[in-house]
Amino acid sequence: MDRTTGRRAVLKGASGLVGLAALQACAPGGRVAALPGPGVGGRAQARLVPLRITRDQLIDVKCCIRPLRAAGPNLAAETVGDTLVIHNYGHGGSGWSLSWGSAEIAVGKALTTLPAEIAVVGCGIIGLTTAVVAQRAGLKVTIYAREMIQRTRSFRASGSFTPGSRIALAEPAGPQFPAEWEAMARLSWKAFRTCLGLPGKPVDFGDHYALSDKPIEKRHWTPDPAITGNWRTTGLPQQNSEFAHLDERIKDIVPQGVDLGPDENPFALPYAQRTTQMYFNFPSYAKMLMDEFFGHGGRFVMRDFHSPAEFAQLPQKVVIHCTGYAARDLWQDQTIIPVRGQTGWLAPQTEANYAVRYKNVLLLSKADGVAVMNNNPDMGDMLGVGNSMELATIADIEAGLAIIAPALAPRAA
Repeated sequence: MDRTTGRRAVLKGASGLVGLAALQACAPGGRVAALPGPGVGGRAQARLVPLRITRDQLIDVKCCIRPLRAAGPNLAAETVGDTLVIHNYGHGGSGWSLSWGSAEIAVGKALTTLPAEIAVVGCGIIGLTTAVVAQRAGLKVTIYAREMIQRTRSFRASGSFTPGSRIALAEPAGPQFPAEWEAMARLSWKAFRTCLGLPGKPVDFGDHYALSDKPIEKRHWTPDPAITGNWRTTGLPQQNSEFAHLDERIKDIVPQGVDLGPDENPFALPYAQRTTQMYFNFPSYAKMLMDEFFGHGGRFVMRDFHSPAEFAQLPQKVVIHCTGYAARDLWQDQTIIPVRGQTGWLAPQTEANYAVRYKNVLLLSKADGVAVMNNNPDMGDMLGVGNSMELATIADIEAGLAIIAPALAPRAA
């Protein structure tokens, strides 16, 4: 070894020690979690910055009600007085994910009347996206809503691309719905990809690790003959097999899970599966849409509505109705089923750009914080169904942090 080569080797080793020391400083108690050495066979284990999941990092707990319609989103049109009302609500847990696709359908129906301007009622993610799509089609748009997006239920979601989450029940949605859903999902996926790399990362991707103490198998929900009731007889779904499970239709464009071997698994648990997931950073995403909306001359009018008849009082004679769960009371749509969801939020840890799922708990690290969800996987889509209670329960989040802590413990040398 000549003097130059030896010096390079020393510097390389020193830089590695400095990097390791810096990461140790980030870990609780000075320990490093999920930072293994190189693998064999050319496949290295991921080097992950440890997530800080102590109670003192918890900065918020949010609860939202997702509007599940048994037949899927309402995209129908009707007249109220002399006003054409086009509906765009009832997306279950898929509002963010399907926002662009359903907006394209609703705006397309509005364009058939050749209006110069339209109104959009509601300013959640569906309403705001619909307004922007209408502007891109050349229409003048006014949004009427009780609040801007930052105060809507949309801002209490978790922020992952989940287009099939509680989107419909298979039987009432009908045989034509899967193709309609697929069209919306693909349109939205393409639209979101145009937002990648923008300032503030309104849309981003991150690795998602599913961890387990036993081999990970894909779950298939089959009818339980012991359960005799269903949505038709009770007004609520009674088991997971009643839901429309459609994600397989777009697996050609959405990254799929890959089992990690021992040389690739960066965690202490014996079984791990990795995929890559799209997610949304709410503040920067909302700013992106609001900037475009107002930049193109959009108007926002703060107003509440108490009955459909009030839509006919608006100066615009084409209205796209996007009030989400509020449509249950406003439009007396009793087919809307409340689905309660809750997220805790840890302080942002942008250096740890990944998600971890173990047992009941999911951690998703994004620019706007680390989302924490403590859900019972055995419940599947039935979790929260029929529950309209919007008060947060901090104890559930605290319990979730305790459950996932062992999964993030340092891997034995």
